[in-house]
Amino acid sequence: MASTTLPRTVVRALSKTRTATSIPIARRLATPASSERCLHYASKLSPMTSSFQQRRPVIQQYSQPTGSASGRRSIFIQTEDTPNADALKFKPGSRVLPEGLSSTFLEYLSPRSTLAPPHPSPLAAQLLNVDGVTAVFYGADYITVTKDSSVPWAHVKPEVFSLITEAVTSGQTIVNTIENKSGDAGQGGTEEDSLAFNEDDSEVVGMIKELLETRIRPAIQEDGGDIEFRGFHDGQVLLKLRGACRTCDSSTVTLKNGIENMLQHYISEVKGVQQVMDQEEEIAMQEFAKFEEKLKQQKGPDAVASSSLDA
Repeated sequence: MASTTLPRTVVRALSKTRTATSIPIARRLATPASSERCLHYASKLSPMTSSFQQRRPVIQQYSQPTGSASGRRSIFIQTEDTPNADALKFKPGSRVLPEGLSSTFLEYLSPRSTLAPPHPSPLAAQLLNVDGVTAVFYGADYITVTKDSSVPWAHVKPEVFSLITEAVTSGQTIVNTIENKSGDAGQGGTEEDSLAFNEDDSEVVGMIKELLETRIRPAIQEDGGDIEFRGFHDGQVLLKLRGACRTCDSSTVTLKNGIENMLQHYISEVKGVQQVMDQEEEIAMQEFAKFEEKLKQQKGPDAVASSSLDA
């Protein structure tokens, strides 16, 4: 019987061929196998010792404190500029006017008004006691402070900010409500909202109020003021600006280019807009005009008084 033993040279050749052809397959399968080996190897690594874990720094979860040791709340007072360089708007983040007040604002123009019924305000009294402050205006959720133009804000703002912060954090009542036996309003804005719906209003007046309420009042309140409707006669809409807009240099531009143009665009019966002044303001304007005329006679025609309406 013939021997089946292959020559050594043939065996070597077959071995080399088998090894060469198996390399690509091994390479294609190496990825999952190597991944399994890596995971398997990682699972066999020795875990951290307890002593090492104790030395690791531990990150504690941070919780912001809701109050101080004295029980006072942390309040952030936001300050906003207004178009009036002499007025700043302060937003304490809470309601300023008392609940149930029919008006959308209260305005204090003198120390006496802060004590008079029906809505005296201890905070307004403190603010008007600050040197340079001439008016305090309360909106629903903001306070507008107006100063004299001759006093820089650097001398006024820190004390005003401190008083508002103290009043809000202490929880004191900003506006009180007491019985008004005399019937005279001590503050501006104590009467009913002038833009509120009234069944006795004509169709034109109703349209004027709706435009003022929905299109104009929000913009004026954003600037730290408010607006009052005083009547409609002979095509003229009688309005009164309050707060920061009351003594603003651009109030005439606001009335003519803003409010008047909008009302005339939508309501053909409107012929113009006029700003109404209270008796005290008319007297102040007359006195200021006399003072300015006297100043021009003394120092020449180019002299201009720098005092504001509130001076």
